Amino acid sequence: IFRREKEEGEDASVASVRGAGEVAMAIVASTATTLVIFLPLVFVRGVSGLLFRELAFVVVTALSCSLLVSLTLVPMLAARLVRRVEGRDGPPPPPEDKTAERSIPSESRGAMSGLQGVYRDVLTGALGRRALTLLGAAVLLGLSAALTPLIGSEFLPATDEGKVGVRGEMEIGTRLGLVDQQTRRLEAVVKEEVPEAVARIANVGASSWDPRSGGRGTIDVTLTPATDRERSNVEVAEALRETLRGTIPGMRISAWAASGQNLLNRILPSGGGVSVEVRGPDLETLGVLADRVAATVADVPGVTDADAGRRTGRPQERLTIDRAKAADLGLTVRDVAEALETAVSGRLAGEFRSGGDSIPIRVQLADARRLPVDEVLGLTLRTPAGRDVSLRNLVSNEAGRGPVVIGRKERQRQLAVSINVEGRDMGSVAADIESRLAAIPRPVGYELSVAGTYEEQQKAARELWLSIALAIGLVYMVLASQYESLRDPLVVMLSVPMAAVGVLVTLFLTDTTLNVQSYMGCIMLAGIVVNNAILLVDQAGTLRRDAGRSSRDAVIEAGRRRLRPILMTSATTMLGLMPLALGIGEGADAQAPLARAVIGGLLASMLITLVLVPVAYTLVHPDPRKRAAAAT
Repeated sequence: IFRREKEEGEDASVASVRGAGEVAMAIVASTATTLVIFLPLVFVRGVSGLLFRELAFVVVTALSCSLLVSLTLVPMLAARLVRRVEGRDGPPPPPEDKTAERSIPSESRGAMSGLQGVYRDVLTGALGRRALTLLGAAVLLGLSAALTPLIGSEFLPATDEGKVGVRGEMEIGTRLGLVDQQTRRLEAVVKEEVPEAVARIANVGASSWDPRSGGRGTIDVTLTPATDRERSNVEVAEALRETLRGTIPGMRISAWAASGQNLLNRILPSGGGVSVEVRGPDLETLGVLADRVAATVADVPGVTDADAGRRTGRPQERLTIDRAKAADLGLTVRDVAEALETAVSGRLAGEFRSGGDSIPIRVQLADARRLPVDEVLGLTLRTPAGRDVSLRNLVSNEAGRGPVVIGRKERQRQLAVSINVEGRDMGSVAADIESRLAAIPRPVGYELSVAGTYEEQQKAARELWLSIALAIGLVYMVLASQYESLRDPLVVMLSVPMAAVGVLVTLFLTDTTLNVQSYMGCIMLAGIVVNNAILLVDQAGTLRRDAGRSSRDAVIEAGRRRLRPILMTSATTMLGLMPLALGIGEGADAQAPLARAVIGGLLASMLITLVLVPVAYTLVHPDPRKRAAAAT
């Protein structure tokens, strides 16, 4: 609108109407491309869908309202508030010269005029060397793709949640009082070593969701905000790990820092962190393999603890009834079993009813749980012949240990080796673990596989890559319907792969991993980066149709006219995301990868496509005179 007032001398109201009409198609196309990229997210399953579905709804609603405002309220306000400035750039050209080709002003009366002059020179040089320009863009894309192996991967970015966990484990079957006593000693050391703590919660004994935790004591430590302490929670966990090693007799101690994934670990079907699943038919063989896996991966860089998940088992006495002796005495196996049941766990003798309540009456030996097995077997049982016979004559006992829990997956028995990872990205650690697992010999019918959060990460990556492909396809279809052409959308879509240059370089320089947040940034870029190319191609097409300009002159003039809005829209987007990219504020690290990916991709795409798109446009739309000359 301001350009029409300044260069063409139009009234503000007329300039507002014509200016809005001039960019209406470009605005609708750019907004539609951004909207459609969120459509595939509706079909993403798992945790990724839960994370981003609300984001998609919010952005779609906000952009729809923004489109309505930009085509109605903004032109009206511009007609009332924008006034033509005469004399600064000379008098406006006469009306009859509107369709004539204007030369770009050579004088630099401001930063934008100077920038336009530089851009004109760069664009003119690129149009004179189109093959070299395309080759240079391809080389940049290839070099940035070579950075991919150097960029780590994980499910969610690690964040300082201000929490540290400490766990001490004792043998299964250890008395709860002893576990509590050692946990209190552990808590005293933690209190002394962590002055940043503001709260501690200790839990002793078995939890409802993990029957293996009977000999376990855990301490959850809440720290002060990250801005109020010098050490991160990772550094606190490392210090605790070194200090607590071997300090509490009978306890195997581990410490870890709560990262951005801990809240999701409760809902992940395979558990949190990295784990190795050992599956097969025999529990003893599974235990041997699990111990071997834990020993093999313990020295992988980034692995702090490797727990085989295999306990020595709960102490038990196996009682075997001698069926032949019982039969000789006229007793059945059931008679002997009921006697043992009465002695150990009691038998239901009736019910006591009072006031509508029913209370079972159970008869058992006093303090049966503390009785040794020899005393239980010393009880007598009366035979049908009236003789009393000791249970020891009918029952043999054998001390042993039974499994605490038998895990199953895919109809196979399973043991899981849980692994804590710190200091490295999960993808790199998992890759090293997989290479170590390949060298472990195993019997036929036994499997070793990396699971846990890493398994969810692989699923999320596959679904998000599919979402990116669908988003690109939807963007192309929207552009093809808007332009009613199959060639112009291809020119516009060149900006999408160029965004990968900025994304990969930015993630590499900022030491940011590829995770679901950065993947989400890539999905958003598929709809954002095409906006700049839409402005260029739409303006160039208008100049070719209405002003009869050649393709070369049209893209140069389109670049001059659209350079300001391209820089403004890109700069506002990047500056708006900058605080998030810097990770300013508590918990901002969780969203920083998304912002960094968008900023890097948008910056690189803007700089490259300002040159690449005009070059590609002249190749797709050759001038008629050059086409005729080439034909002759």
